Amino acid sequence: MKFVFALVAATIMCLAVVSAQAQGYRIQAGDTLRIEVLEDESLNREVLVRPDGRINVPLAGSLRAGGRSVEQVGDELTEILAPNFASPPNVFVSLGALNVPREPLPERTIDVYVIGEAGSPGRHAPVRGTTLLQFFGEMGGFSRFAATKRIMLRRTDSTGKENVYQFNYDAMLDGTGTGGNTQLVDGDVIVIPQRRLFE
Repeated sequence: MKFVFALVAATIMCLAVVSAQAQGYRIQAGDTLRIEVLEDESLNREVLVRPDGRINVPLAGSLRAGGRSVEQVGDELTEILAPNFASPPNVFVSLGALNVPREPLPERTIDVYVIGEAGSPGRHAPVRGTTLLQFFGEMGGFSRFAATKRIMLRRTDSTGKENVYQFNYDAMLDGTGTGGNTQLVDGDVIVIPQRRLFE
């Protein structure tokens, strides 16, 4: 029964994406965009549209996506990336997943959001009690541009105050770092920044 429900949900999601692309859909926060650059496969990725409507792309930085069509975002990306290539690159932007309200998750899972240079950015649903280090192993790794020594965990407490914690993934792996056993909670946001030059 669970399999049937998952299959139906996936079908609905696919139809929603196709319909949105056909009807000049305007991107909104929470959507996932697929970016492909034919001239440089290392730039190919899926990015999550942040709550402020912006996305981050290597070599292009932060740009506005919310309220625009995928064609408009693709045109701007082409213009920004052009100085890095001998001729204007072929950039394709498409909808990966829409921010469609999903059925309430079972109590045993939580919502965790990953932003930035991750192998699989977006919303994840790990089992309650999952630690930070365990989650890193589940989320699909990091992109080649990831600053793994400066990973941030943004957590909002019951009073609405946001607390930001920084972790060094490399140090966690070799046993010299701390924080790997930090248990994730519902609503946590993990930010994986882009590496600085020579970092």
